[in-house]
Amino acid sequence: MKIAIFGSSLVSAYWNDAATYYRGIIRALSDRGHQITFYEPDAYDRQKHRDIPDPDWAKVIVYPGTSENGVYLALDDARRADLIVKASGVGVFDELLEAEVLKIKRPQNLVAFWDVDAPATLERVQHNPADPFRSLIRRYDLILTYGGGKPVVNAYKALGARECVPIYNALDPATHYPVAPDLRFAADLGFLGNRLPDTEARVEEFFLRTASQLPQSKFLMGGDGWDNKPMSSNVKYLGHVYTGDHNAFNCTPLAVLNISPASMARYGFSPAARVFEAAGAGACIITDAWEGIELFLEPGREILVAENGKEVGEHLRQLTPEKARAIGDAALKRVLASHTYAHRAVQLEALLAGKLKC
Repeated sequence: MKIAIFGSSLVSAYWNDAATYYRGIIRALSDRGHQITFYEPDAYDRQKHRDIPDPDWAKVIVYPGTSENGVYLALDDARRADLIVKASGVGVFDELLEAEVLKIKRPQNLVAFWDVDAPATLERVQHNPADPFRSLIRRYDLILTYGGGKPVVNAYKALGARECVPIYNALDPATHYPVAPDLRFAADLGFLGNRLPDTEARVEEFFLRTASQLPQSKFLMGGDGWDNKPMSSNVKYLGHVYTGDHNAFNCTPLAVLNISPASMARYGFSPAARVFEAAGAGACIITDAWEGIELFLEPGREILVAENGKEVGEHLRQLTPEKARAIGDAALKRVLASHTYAHRAVQLEALLAGKLKC
């Protein structure tokens, strides 16, 4: 099967949290014999901050981020694909792409919208009946999401979607795995995430406030945009952490923290890619609470769950290196058995089997 995907970036994780998800699912599909072309704009300095070269498991076509002509050339190139995907959050020309991919629909192909931030998309269109995407939803053959469970599926169907199926985040064992600890990342608790409006208040509650209340503990923060954020003296801020260092970042601290965007926490059933990255490295994960956690990892045995910053602190006080190692080992075993991108690729193939000859 030939697949064309219009997304934010496959080769750069710079201000692009979807990169791990794209890489995992596309590599797994390639391993199963499918041919994937990924179309991405030259925007937001991502091409200057590439963290992988063009991969051998996908063809990458970069088009100008300032010219509609480049978009139309990419669309013309993609029209021969069996499955054409417009992903959410490309960052430039999103409205144009959402409408134009539907114009290259043929009887022999499928056109899908793949939502990598469904809670944000749904809240946007539900609060703005005039949003251009709202009227296009029913025209797509398929809506795919990387999370959300029944709440997201039901919300999309209420907006007219023909079919909506979550293809959840997962682990790519080829890129995320246990490594030796690295003294650069030594800490009691590590957090990795960019500064965004939908997460900032929750980072303050679950991470920064916890750090201020545990002055004897060491906290490590990575991600873009936090340079001028007030932090207690026991927080070390690293700035952008390239994906090549993510395994060491996850393996070295006693525990790592996952914080969901507010919209995802409301919808539930949306494990972030970082959950599987950290589990794949055998890290002890502390996560904020969200509905559906138990479908992916068992609370208390494979992951620790906190309702607020106070509970994050309580987990840290009670956590020993031995307990942290046991939780991390259990999480790694679980995701390898049930939650790799190979599992997700098989799910996608089964979904498309009745619609296309895969």
